[in-house]
Amino acid sequence: MNQDHGRTPQRKIGSGFGKESTAAEVVAGIDLGGKTAIVTGGYSGLGLETVRALASAGARVLVGARRPDHARQVLEAAGIAASEWSPTAASTAGGSVGVSALDLADLASVKDFADSFLSPGSEEPRTGLDILVNNAAIMASPEQRVGPGWESQFATNHLGHFALTNLLWPALSAGHGARVVSLSSTGHKLSPIRFDDINFDAGYDKWKAYGQAKTANSLFAVQLDFLGRESGVRAFAVHPGGIMTELQRHLPRAEMVAAGWMDGNGNVDARFKTPEQGAATSVWAATSPLLEGMGGVYCEDCDIAEPTRTGSPEARIRGVDAHAVDPSDAARLWALSAKMTRVDAFG
Repeated sequence: MNQDHGRTPQRKIGSGFGKESTAAEVVAGIDLGGKTAIVTGGYSGLGLETVRALASAGARVLVGARRPDHARQVLEAAGIAASEWSPTAASTAGGSVGVSALDLADLASVKDFADSFLSPGSEEPRTGLDILVNNAAIMASPEQRVGPGWESQFATNHLGHFALTNLLWPALSAGHGARVVSLSSTGHKLSPIRFDDINFDAGYDKWKAYGQAKTANSLFAVQLDFLGRESGVRAFAVHPGGIMTELQRHLPRAEMVAAGWMDGNGNVDARFKTPEQGAATSVWAATSPLLEGMGGVYCEDCDIAEPTRTGSPEARIRGVDAHAVDPSDAARLWALSAKMTRVDAFG
């Protein structure tokens, strides 16, 4: 199959929403009753607001969390009732939210999470999956190795979600028009995929490692959309925008001041979005009727992004670089990821 055949053009479609739109606004009027969604890391920052919006539209939402008890406490403190996950929980006007253990840096945990979702128990039928938001991430963390020596940002942000999505493929393909949303960012501009040293064995750079992981998130959406669209499954990569959340936990204040993200007193730059605004593009990609029949594109500010205007003043903060949507690199990364994780629903 020609990879470009059926691929959505990387250009704006005029969604009617923008940078300041909130998740609640983009989902207003959309009925997700009877739909099932999974949001990884859905108890902090953007993830929490993504869960809130999807549940408010009537969806049953499962939050994958490394610390389930902590996740329930955070969700409940935010006014979101959370319980043990049940795929047969009644879908009310406000939806329902469950929490289950998921450590993306541990493939055994990823498999346990997927197995539990696919085979919930003898008295509960397997449920389809309509929306998967691969939201959880770490950023600019100190060098750490996980699994068989994988660099932790690539492993957590990409490989964990790659394995999870592939393991959940039976539920995604059983749905009607399922969507997978992969959280990328303008961090992708910091590095393409380093196929010759993907684990930074020759020397670690925390920002290049983050950039590679975010490029991987975007390329994953490109290839998943290509492989999945015949089954009605479409995939999107999303840049949520600059938001001050727990994602910055590894960054000292001095570094954020030097970057212009905040002043010396900790006041965040006005260009940053609120978490409600930051979650909007994920929710839009997951639910917008305008995206029916589309996929494999990188989105920002609740619309499909334009290609980066190389050399322009906004080249670092707007648009998508060619290396993050390259079909050949997307296929190559998929093959490498399948080899590393030994998981491939299409192999």
